[in-house]
Amino acid sequence: MDTGTTKMIARKEDGIGWMIFNQPDKLNAVSYDMWLAVPRIIADYEADPDVRVIVLAGAGDKAFVSGADISEFEQKRGTVDAIKVYNEAGDHANAALINAAKPTVAMIRGYCIGGGLGIALTTDLRICGDTSTFAVPAAKLGLGYAYGGIKRLADVVGPSFAKEIFYTARQFTAEEARVMGLVNRIVSVAELEAYVRKYAATIAANAPLTVKAAKMAINAAMKDPDRRDLARVQEAVDVCFASDDYKEGRRAFMEKRKPAFKGR
Repeated sequence: MDTGTTKMIARKEDGIGWMIFNQPDKLNAVSYDMWLAVPRIIADYEADPDVRVIVLAGAGDKAFVSGADISEFEQKRGTVDAIKVYNEAGDHANAALINAAKPTVAMIRGYCIGGGLGIALTTDLRICGDTSTFAVPAAKLGLGYAYGGIKRLADVVGPSFAKEIFYTARQFTAEEARVMGLVNRIVSVAELEAYVRKYAATIAANAPLTVKAAKMAINAAMKDPDRRDLARVQEAVDVCFASDDYKEGRRAFMEKRKPAFKGR
């Protein structure tokens, strides 16, 4: 698909929608046009029934995403009005990732820094190479972080580790990230892409309506009680039981074969 910029690559393969941050000469730092491309890509993948899983990755072998493209700041974030426009693009991109109904996976190779870590935290699962490093260097730059980004981090690693990440502003190893719960799995960097492909294929082979309902329920559980739309969650559960996939799952189990789910 046309992403509107060569700095973002979108391709579909075997049920996986790949979103690749493609600025390896700048360690995949995110530019304004890259932010604009994210919601377009997500909307396309959400509308395509053949896409069962969305995988985010960085081009090259040095970084997932190293943060924002600072070289644009003079032009894109030099005035109050410009900052507002820039921030809205980033907010819309993050919202598209957070609200994606389909499962999302971050394949993290190399640096995952600042805004890059923020992007990774919008995904459901994070799998990294054993040489990956993680950091939020805001305290070394005098930057302020909005509540939403800090809450996502604290929801994943807990308040104590979130404070350690922000207070020290240091780089954490892949193993430290695993201990904190920041990543789900660590894989040899040489095997990372093959592992993620197999992992995503496992998810893609499962009943998409069930996965969607589970994601809705888990996300609802993370919200304040007065913000949970439990009726919508129950509706998604009911759709599963009324689906052809539920019939297919039962038949496949009785016939001792692999089910062929259609998402309907």
